[in-house]
Amino acid sequence: MIQPYIIPVILQVAGLAVLLAEVMLPSGGLLTVVAAGCLGYSLYMVFADISAFSGMIFVMADIVILPVVLIAGLKLLAKSPFALKSELSSKSGYASYDENTSEYVGKQGTAATNLRPAGTAIINGKRVDVVTRGDYIEKGAEIKVTAVEGARIVVRKK
Repeated sequence: MIQPYIIPVILQVAGLAVLLAEVMLPSGGLLTVVAAGCLGYSLYMVFADISAFSGMIFVMADIVILPVVLIAGLKLLAKSPFALKSELSSKSGYASYDENTSEYVGKQGTAATNLRPAGTAIINGKRVDVVTRGDYIEKGAEIKVTAVEGARIVVRKK
């Protein structure tokens, strides 16, 4: 004869396993519904077939165990093959902008778009994003680079 608490314990373990799988696999919430069903039916069986006291013990255990399983799942996710392993940093050779923009200071070019105050210009045959100090410069106007501030190339009308 099967003990009355064996099936609820199996459902609890299955619910926790499915909840852990939900953290790892994109299911659109389907696995969460399955986990909630397993946990809920387990609690129903305990309250209905065993006793209210045993049901309260299961509820308290769920209150403690569910957050632990979720946190463990998130920690495992960070180490799983589903997580991004490399970071985009300057040490790895990635840059958010071209570091050679300081060579544009004093160069002349043409506004490829209207600069209101930001837009695109052609300087040394390259299309670059530029900005003015608030002035409006029409497309096709001759411009001169006055400053480079990080990734910002500041121009004025020639």
